[in-house]
This record gives sequence, C-alpha cells and structure tokens, in this order.
Amino acid sequence: MTETATQIPLSAVMPMFAAISDRDWERFKELEVEFANSHGIEDWADVFNFRILPALDKESKRWFLIQKCSKGFTVKTVV
Repeated sequence: MTETATQIPLSAVMPMFAAISDRDWERFKELEVEFANSHGIEDWADVFNFRILPALDKESKRWFLIQKCSKGFTVKTVV
C-alpha cells in the first residue's frame, strides 16, 4: 500500500463500510467515485484492497462480489 493511502483518515472510509452494511450499492458507488476523485484511483485501489475488503465479513464480501459482478462497471469507467 502506498504511503499516501496509509495517511487517509478512517473517517473517509467509514461511510463505505456503512453503505456495504446497509447493502446500498448505489451509495457505495457514489462514495467510491467521490473518493477516487479526491484521492486518485491508485489510492482508492490500495484503500479498498488493503483496508476495506479485508475487514468485511463473509456475507458482506459475498454481497459485494455479487453486486460488482452484476453491475458491469468500475470506478475507472465512471471517472
């Protein structure tokens, strides 16, 4: 993980956990785009892969994977 990504405060990441917990895909995507616009796609990838994804429980990971695979777009295509 880049040093820049390690400096991003937890308060910037918590709303994403809330969106995942609420199973609110649209809100998660909004937060993802906002984060990528503010911090860059590379930092988003690091934060997601090393801070968010490892912290999810099994059911949340399953829900997230189903949503991601069924929607067919990524932050790179949106930004």
